[in-house]
Amino acid sequence: MLRLLYVVTLTVCCLPLIPGLGGVLLSAISYLPVLGLHEPSIAGWQAMLAWPSTIISLEITLYTGIAASALAVMFTFLILQACWGTKGWRRIERWLAPLLAMPHVAFAIGFALTFAPSGWLFRFSALFSSENEPYQWSLVQDQYGIGLILALAIKETPFLLLMSLAVLKQMRVDKLLNVSQSLGYNRSAAWMKVIFPQWLPRMRFPIYAVIAYGLSVVDVAMIIGPTSPNTFAVLVWQWFNDPDLQLLPRAAAGAISLFVLCFAVLLAYRLFEYLIVRVWQNWQFSGSKCISLPGKNLFKLVAVIPFLMIPVLLVWSFALRWRFPDIWPSRFSVRFWEQESRHLIELATNSLILGLISATVALVFAIGCLEYRDKYHKSVPQLVIAIPMLIPQLSILFGIQVAIYMLPGQWHVPATIWAHILFAFPYVYLALDGPWKSFDQRLTQTARSLGHSPFKAWSLVKLPNVLPAILLAWAVGLSVSFAQYLPTQLLGAGRITTLTTEAVSLASGQDRRISAVYGLIQAFLPLVFFAIALAASRISDPKRRLARQAEQREISDEFVRTKPNY
Repeated sequence: MLRLLYVVTLTVCCLPLIPGLGGVLLSAISYLPVLGLHEPSIAGWQAMLAWPSTIISLEITLYTGIAASALAVMFTFLILQACWGTKGWRRIERWLAPLLAMPHVAFAIGFALTFAPSGWLFRFSALFSSENEPYQWSLVQDQYGIGLILALAIKETPFLLLMSLAVLKQMRVDKLLNVSQSLGYNRSAAWMKVIFPQWLPRMRFPIYAVIAYGLSVVDVAMIIGPTSPNTFAVLVWQWFNDPDLQLLPRAAAGAISLFVLCFAVLLAYRLFEYLIVRVWQNWQFSGSKCISLPGKNLFKLVAVIPFLMIPVLLVWSFALRWRFPDIWPSRFSVRFWEQESRHLIELATNSLILGLISATVALVFAIGCLEYRDKYHKSVPQLVIAIPMLIPQLSILFGIQVAIYMLPGQWHVPATIWAHILFAFPYVYLALDGPWKSFDQRLTQTARSLGHSPFKAWSLVKLPNVLPAILLAWAVGLSVSFAQYLPTQLLGAGRITTLTTEAVSLASGQDRRISAVYGLIQAFLPLVFFAIALAASRISDPKRRLARQAEQREISDEFVRTKPNY
């Protein structure tokens, strides 16, 4: 059974990528017999290079993607060196799950409503100035992409912090700090010169994922990114939506260019990491042993800004009249909720169905692969996890779309479900990988030696210990599925609409109140499932259950001891 599940997982995650890459390559060379293009040519590449803003869009993409990733890595390290092992670190761990639960689109909508020229930030600043007109500068859709950089850096920092947990536990940071401090290094110097060179290579894969996302993001860039011109990913997406199908080779050439750009940046980062850690090592043992680094209050900023988006969206969803520079709306109304309620139910149902199916299937695949690894000592190839996280979605989904259109019949529903499973599986697998490695296999071996079958030993001994991690991984899969925009738009053929697709469409210039309604619901849905998963994991935690039973026995024994003898 485990062998079959392992093979099915590899098939689902790898086999469809072949027609995906083939479809985009054939389209890029203008070979699309369905559209009457029977002879290969480079017309698509010529059209892409001839577009006036192609080079500028590539430059903006490089600048914003690299800057956002560098800021996220810097924020993560500063928070770790300041808070790891302190009393506040446990609070940080508890806040990571709800921070990760908020979808990027909901965060982007709240960010736009807060930092727009007439947003709450400028309304508060107007209290201390004589300005009664909206400010001319803004962090939303600014030409330099500063708002996009800050939004991506803040949103990706919790992900890197979560990925750092397992890495730092394996490194035994406490022992490294003790040895470094005994040699005269203060805490910040020890983190910078001893822990950082070991932490950075171990975080290579998560940093790759952050870089790839920053370079290829479409939905967030459409809402708060620069518009004159757009980032290259948004420009390629606009080419895909061109009504003239004869121009599809230009879009395919852009998708391949985006993939090459992403791959080149990842190679450049790998070279930078090698040079800074392995070649130029003088900075690790020279210079001052006393360094002062900030970071104690940095996590508060990273956590407060995403959670500030919730009240912003809530107020805007009920605001009927809100003139600048008023801090509070002068009139409220539920008209927009009533107007969109029927449509919201339909969209939420579609999102729930897609999320529940894809997260559950991805969870089964991940558990099967991890159990297969424990039994046969053969893990899932890194390529299976790397492809969905590192390859730009536009570069592969368009090719899959072209391949699906060549098949007879309607395949948009199963193709959309498959895409959600493909992109949810790596995150679910990574969320379970640490708990599976830390579980002591001798417990199930002892149960087997007492005569239990393999399944019974697993269900009675291992399952209660890993159930909290399973519930949280399932919530992570749901959150990833809820956030998928491009897979639903491309493979759904416009026939499947979710909260995310509708929120992105409405955030591009419609009424702010309606955008806030959709952003609030999209943010609320993952938070509900994370809350359910956290509550269920606390209830099902065997350590907590045993502690409660011991406490009840102690209370009962105390009652018996104090009861008088007659």
